[in-house]
This record gives sequence, structure tokens and C-alpha cells, in this order.
Amino acid sequence: RATMKSLRFISAEALVSNAELARRSLGSLAHNLFPLLFKASYLLEQGEVIHDLVENWPFVNFNLGKLLGTTVDYQEDLSHRTCSVCLESCLTGLRDYVLNQSSPYGKRLKVVDLTGIKDVEVQVCECKKTMGRWARTQLLSKLCLELLVNLQQRQCDPGISEISIDVRVDLFVTERNYELVMQALLKKCYCPLKICCVAFRSDNLALQKFFYIIKLIDPSLLRKLEVVHNVRLEMEHLEMLFNSIHFPLLMSLTLPARTFNVRRFTATEEQMLANIGEKMGEMTQLTELSMSFSILTGRIQKLLSPLKTPLKMLDVSNCSLNHADMAYLANSFHANHLEALDLSGHNIPDLYPSIFFKLLSHSSSVLRSLTLEDCNIQDTHVNMLIVSLSPCQKLQEFRFLGNPLSSQALKHLFTFLCELPMLRNVEFPVPKDCYPMDITYPIDDTSLCRFDHQKYESVAEELNLILLQANREDVKTSTPLFGSYDAAVQETKNELGAYLINSFKETLEKFTSSLNKM
Repeated sequence: RATMKSLRFISAEALVSNAELARRSLGSLAHNLFPLLFKASYLLEQGEVIHDLVENWPFVNFNLGKLLGTTVDYQEDLSHRTCSVCLESCLTGLRDYVLNQSSPYGKRLKVVDLTGIKDVEVQVCECKKTMGRWARTQLLSKLCLELLVNLQQRQCDPGISEISIDVRVDLFVTERNYELVMQALLKKCYCPLKICCVAFRSDNLALQKFFYIIKLIDPSLLRKLEVVHNVRLEMEHLEMLFNSIHFPLLMSLTLPARTFNVRRFTATEEQMLANIGEKMGEMTQLTELSMSFSILTGRIQKLLSPLKTPLKMLDVSNCSLNHADMAYLANSFHANHLEALDLSGHNIPDLYPSIFFKLLSHSSSVLRSLTLEDCNIQDTHVNMLIVSLSPCQKLQEFRFLGNPLSSQALKHLFTFLCELPMLRNVEFPVPKDCYPMDITYPIDDTSLCRFDHQKYESVAEELNLILLQANREDVKTSTPLFGSYDAAVQETKNELGAYLINSFKETLEKFTSSLNKM
């Protein structure tokens, strides 16, 4: 459905569609038209106009998320468009703002906020070329270093040396862009564009490099920290990190798989876990915690009880939680505040059905997202699941891939899901009866695609018909076989793939070497 545009916005589109005319006219335009023209230029992907608007920006603040978000003149939110043409023009315009000596406006810009951009799977921009978080990190770092080189060549310009602009940004660092980002951060004090990292994601990075760069980004400003996949951060390293660095504003923490492993816990490691819990307790802003694929059996209370602020998001998928862990979660003060919960990889129906029901009833007034993948939910458990979900009237997302449910059970469940008024997104499993009889759950990756695709399509149509007949066209359904879309993984998949191949090769070489010695 087309979004209504005001006459002002239509006029702005008409002007910027003629890039040459728009660029010539900037010097004679009123300041208050710049935000309007910026959004119109972004919508039409007029890179040259975007560049010139930023280069001559007349305000103290430039907030990309707000400029592209819902506005009076055009309500459509464009912040999910990570259009490469637009974003590159925006960043080069920022560099040239510093260098531009003939700007008709005084240089008032003090704060640039680039954090409002959302990376999504489907891009609707004409060029179809995106600039993800990793590429934005790369380009901003490159431009800052270019700017320094340029300033060295123009030492006699005192006006430039007085410019200082805080650039708030979400950084994404891997082995491939580490050197460039590190150099930009090291020279930050000399550059008019000051990189201020408010969210940091690290993947495929040596531990030593991670510790070095995390100190360079100014952790006192950090609100979100994601350490994922190929960063070998174990419990002793996490304790060292929390002991040496203070994160006063940290709101969201994601830890890599196997950070914790209680199967080999000694008294020293028990104390280490308690220390980590206490350090997290000092992070009074922390409300989101993800620690999937760690082994935390019987230790959830020790880790979470020191927290003084209730968690709004908790991901403990595949963490081998036992009855005591679930009982703690259900009875803790976190339960009443959980807006997003991931309990994937736990045999909920067999191990703790009543505790699960209690946990959902406590969080039902606020719960927006629930993920129960590979939880051994079978046909006989569907009624129990419906009873548990019934109070969750604010639920927007429900993911339950990998559960052995028949077509009939899915239809029964979908009939109920129609009654959840806020529900917008459902990820459901391939029905069990679409797979061969000998399939076992959880299904391994090699067997995931071995199902009757024609039968699946037929069942998916029936499920969508149930939604349609209930006037719930607003609910989007899908079966992403290999998990939900992750923009960061998608952007760096080639680098991660190369890393995994090298790791496998090194392992084989060590194994061959050992055999030869024998």
C-alpha cells in the first residue's frame, strides 16, 4: 500500500529528481528544508544531492535514523534501506563537510548519529546493492584516515583544526578490517571526525586483537557488545575483560558459544562464575543477555541473581538448563519483564512443562518474542503449548522450527495463533509427515532438505488459508531451514567460510602429522 506524501514532499522529490538543479539551488534554500530534501533524495537514491546536503549541513545534529524515519511529510520509514549509493554519498559528504572551505553556512555540526540504520534481508532500493554494518565500519574508518592525510597537506588552514564532530556508530570488526579500524581509532584524537562507538560486534578475530580494540573504542560509551562465533572468549577471558574494563552504559551483551562449560567446573571456576555474575550486577543498565550454546546446567541462578536490573531479553538456547535453572527463571524478578525469550534446544515438554507454563504466565503481559526451536514439541504437546501461550496477548514473533509436529497439529496450532492480536511473524517447522519415516529429531543439516517439497507447499498453503479466513493477512509465515536471517553473518559469510576451511585444514594437518610420528 502506497504511503501518502504531503505536497511539500512531492515538491522536494520534484526538485531533487533534477540533481544538477538541486545542487545549484542549495545555497539559496532555507535551512528547514534540508531534512525534507535529504529524505526525498534518499528515497530517489540521488547520491550527488545527498552528498551535497551533508557537505553543507546547517544544523548542530545529523541523526540518520530520525531523518529517514516516520515524518509528517512522508510517513514511510526508510531506515531499513541500507542503500550503498545513499550511504556512501552520506559518508563522503561528511568527510567533505570538514574539508569544504566555501560552505555558505557556518560549520555548526557537532554530533552525527549513524546508529539508526536497520539491516534487513529484503532491500527495496533500486540499485539493489547494500552497505551492511561491516562495510559501513570499513568506509568510515577509511574516510577518517583519508581526512588525516588531507589535513596534513593543508596544515595552514586553522578553520579545519577547530572542527570536532562526534560520529556515533555501530562498529563491526573482523580480522579482515581490523587493521584499518584500529588505525582510525588510534588516530581519533587528531581527526575532526571522532568515532564514538555505541555498539560493537566482533567476529573472526584473535583474542589478543579483540582485547586491544575494545580498549580503543572507549568502553564507557558502549551500549551493546556482541562477541560472536570465531572469537575464542572463554570464562577466564570474560572475567579478565570485566575486571580490567568498566562498561557503565552497557545494555546488551552477547557472548560466543561455549563461553561457559560447567561440565569441567572446579572450585576456582565456580568462584570465577560468581565473580562474572557480580561484575554483571554492577552493569546497572544491562537488560539484554545472550549466551547460547554454553553449558550452564545448575548455574543460572549464580550468574543472574546478582543482576540489579531485570532482563528484558534472555537467550539461553542450547545451554543444557535443568529443572532448578528453569525454576529460578520462572520465580525470578526477570520473569515479569522478559520481552524476548529463547529457550531453544531444551526438551521442555518432558523436563519441565509446569515450570515453563509458570514462566510464560509471569512474562505474558510483556512477552513480544518467543523462540522454541528443537524443543521436542510433539503432537501430544500442542494443547499444553496453546494453554501456555494463551495469556501472551502481546506476542509478536513466535519461532518453533525443528519440532516433530505433523501437518494436522500445525493446523490446530495455527487456528489458535490467529487469536493472538499482536502476532506478526511465525517461523514453523517442515511437518514431520513430509519427511521419510526413518527421520530422527533433532534433524542433522544433511537431512534437513530431504522432505517432500510438494507436500510441504500444500500444507503451507493450508496454514496460510487458516490465517486468511481469520482475516490475519498481517501475519508473515516462513520456514527458514537453516535459521533466521542474520544480516551480519550474511555480510561476512565469505570471510567466515574461509576461516572455517583453514581451521579444518590445520586440524587435518595436525592429525596427519601425529599419525606420521606414530
